[in-house]
This record gives sequence, C-alpha cells and structure tokens, in this order.
Amino acid sequence: MKLTRKLVLAKAKASDLDSVRKLNCWGCSLSDISIFSQIPNIDVLTLSVNSISSLSPLAGCHSLCELYLRRNSIQSLSELCHLRSLSRLRVLWLAENPCCGPEASKYRLTVLRCLPRLQKLDNQVVTEEEVSLALAQGEDITTPPTTVQDQLSTNGMADVDTENDPLNYNMEETNKIREQLGMKLLARDKFESLSSPVTKEAKLPFKKTHTLEAVLLLMKDLDEEELQIVHTVALNRLQMYTVGTETIKDAMKTEETTDMQH
Repeated sequence: MKLTRKLVLAKAKASDLDSVRKLNCWGCSLSDISIFSQIPNIDVLTLSVNSISSLSPLAGCHSLCELYLRRNSIQSLSELCHLRSLSRLRVLWLAENPCCGPEASKYRLTVLRCLPRLQKLDNQVVTEEEVSLALAQGEDITTPPTTVQDQLSTNGMADVDTENDPLNYNMEETNKIREQLGMKLLARDKFESLSSPVTKEAKLPFKKTHTLEAVLLLMKDLDEEELQIVHTVALNRLQMYTVGTETIKDAMKTEETTDMQH
C-alpha cells in the first residue's frame, strides 16, 4: 500500500505537508513511503508493523528526531545509509526486521557505527562506551544500490503522467543536489512558487532546462562568498565558449581569404 498525501494529512490533522511534525502510521500495511520526500519537517515518525523495505524517502527529513520502524521488511542494514545525514535523529527502533540478523551484539555495533549520534536504539539507551566500541569494531556499511521502486518513485504523487512532468523531474534533480549539500529539501508546492520563468516562458525542452532550474533554485540559498565562486566559474566557462567561437571565426576568415586568392 502506498502512503498518500490525503492519508498523511488526515492522520496528522494538518492542512499541508510542510506543517506535519508528528505522524503515526502503525500497522497500515504500507510498502511505499515515497511521500516523505515532500515532508521535510517531520520530527517524530512511527512506521512500525508495515511492509517497508527502503528508507531512501527519509533521506531529506532533516528534522527527524525519533523514528520507529519495528517489524517491517528491511532486508539490509545498508538502508541506514539513507539516515546518515539526519543529524537530529536520536531515537531509532529497528528491531524485528530481517536486517537485524541472529547476532544482536554485531547488529547493534553496526547500527551505532553508521549512526553514532543515536541516544536510544531499540528502546535501549546507548552508552558512550558502546559508541566507542562500535566505531572500532562495528561493520562498515555502504549505500545500497538504487532499486526499481526508487527509480519509479513519484514522490507520493499520482502515478499518472508524472514520469514526463518537467516540474516533477526538475524538483527531483533540485532536491537531489540539495540533499548532497545538506540543505533542506523543497516540497512540490514550494518548488512551483520558486520555479524560474525560464521553463514557463521560454518553452525550452525540459531535458536541457532541468539543470538550469536546479542551479537557479540553489542560488537563492547561497551567501555572497558562494555566489562569487559561482560567478567566477561561470565567467571561466563563458570564456571557454568565447575562445572556441573566436577560433572558429578565425578559421572561417582564413578559409575565405584563401578562396579569394585563388
């Protein structure tokens, strides 16, 4: 079952996704939670007793403090890599998932090595000694490969026509860059209001403009020093194009002069 915007707003008793702070979806038979890419301000989230296998939609929930995932279908601890950037996460309940395995101590050390900021894991307080031991002996985990479900995710929106929707495509690209930079992700309604008129008026093919849209949106969050860096890089790139154009013009003039001499 897919968690929808309508269900989220009903359970959270909220008017919009940005205002959702706490959400309890215990035992809702959920398998698709892609909607969380549009809920960046969630603080406390209960998803226990469902059929969730991927945590990638939670990667942008940077306000998340408590996450309850007991009894789901998480197969690998590598899914925890999606939670590494959540600097406020302090409570995680992951027990009774396939990824926990038979060796409880090894599992606990591996989780704490990946998420050393946790203060409570599976309803048990985390000690400083445990964290030190985990950093020394815990198994290092890597980011899981992108699944088919992740590739087809439409960020909790209707499945129809979103694959070819330029706005949806640009939003995913922008949020991907923002996530890598540790910046707050944009909800779709925010993206629409901030979206540059480049694609609305110029009518350029969206494959050529999605990168430009992402860059323009990111620039709104840059300070003066960072904008200066962008300015310098842009000038260097423009100079490369100018040099290339001048070289072509010189070659054409040389060819034209040769033809006239003949």
